[in-house]
Amino acid sequence: MKINKIFKIMFRKIIIAVVVIANSFSLFAQFEDLEFGTDSTLEVVTWNIEHFPKRGQATVNYVRQIIEQMDVDIIAIQELEDYDMFGQLIDSLEGWEGTYGYNQYISLAYIYKADLFEDMDIFEIYTNNSREFPRRPLVMEMNYKGEHYVIINNHLKCCGDQELDLSDEWDEETRRYDACILLDQYIEENHHDDRVIVVGDLNDILTDSPENNVFQVFTDNELAYMFVDMGIAYGNNSEWSYPSWPSHIDHILITNESFDDFGSEGSDIQTIKLDEYFSEGFEEYDYYVSDHRPVALKIMTSHYLGLYDNPISGMKLSNYPNPFIKSTTISFEPQNTNSKIAIYNMKGQIIYEVDINANQSSVVWNAEGITGGIYFAKLIVGYRIGAVRKIVLLKE
Repeated sequence: MKINKIFKIMFRKIIIAVVVIANSFSLFAQFEDLEFGTDSTLEVVTWNIEHFPKRGQATVNYVRQIIEQMDVDIIAIQELEDYDMFGQLIDSLEGWEGTYGYNQYISLAYIYKADLFEDMDIFEIYTNNSREFPRRPLVMEMNYKGEHYVIINNHLKCCGDQELDLSDEWDEETRRYDACILLDQYIEENHHDDRVIVVGDLNDILTDSPENNVFQVFTDNELAYMFVDMGIAYGNNSEWSYPSWPSHIDHILITNESFDDFGSEGSDIQTIKLDEYFSEGFEEYDYYVSDHRPVALKIMTSHYLGLYDNPISGMKLSNYPNPFIKSTTISFEPQNTNSKIAIYNMKGQIIYEVDINANQSSVVWNAEGITGGIYFAKLIVGYRIGAVRKIVLLKE
């Protein structure tokens, strides 16, 4: 009797182990065609994971497989509810780490590949502005491939009647409108020259009429801001992030420091239609994971465009003025070997180059007729990169 009981217990454990392994392989097979991240781009995803985990361990298992298959660098999470199970998720993800900001109800969080970033800092802002921010924005600052990035994760006030009533400070649209104004102020005051990416469930559509558009502080300033998902908002509703409404309310906004990066080949923005990986479609995805789809940005950075390839130590390159409108003087130390200055656009294409004579210490780049934007001057000494300088040409 005792031996039979032990055998039954062991047999039961074996069966459970087989089921777990089989389910793991089944999940992997389910998402094996899901991919987004690459080694040559920075990926930032915003994902409302609706009261994570809404189906307990089953949700954790699905989310783990999805993250591993997407293979992205940063995921900004909204609606984290169970901190212990979030910790379990992070522990199961090899190569990723996680951080959250505490909220009494549902919280914001990040999942990220920590070894890609330097000098990382994660903190909340507007902690005393609950009218505008019922969930306090969670900021991630870090250095990535020589550039300083700032990610601002948000979950703005929901609901409303689709009309902006600025006379009522508790009108839902007004609260979102005022939140956007505060975000603009924070960026202008603290990160005027940084690459800022604002993400989140912003709970409103981009396509409202101007008088009712809560995002007008951004959309009216096209020189400073760009909603990279604007094409999704104006596109077919099959691509929208919130199919159950249906609407597109999860957004990614970038500042002009990243405009050229986003415009380069290899960059992309899309809604990841995870429901297509479930046999019962959106109904099953909604039941186990979330009622929102993630929206994902990948951006080809200057580092991967070959604009920072191993400059010679100690060599310097400068230019004045910078930014400039028509022309700028590029200065360097005189060289005693064949050298030249080459100007590259953000796609890595040479748009101007000039040979440097012996004892020459500067050249003037006349950029009349060249489109405004970010360019890179390279001092090329012999067959090596001597130094690199980012220069900014302003539009007249």
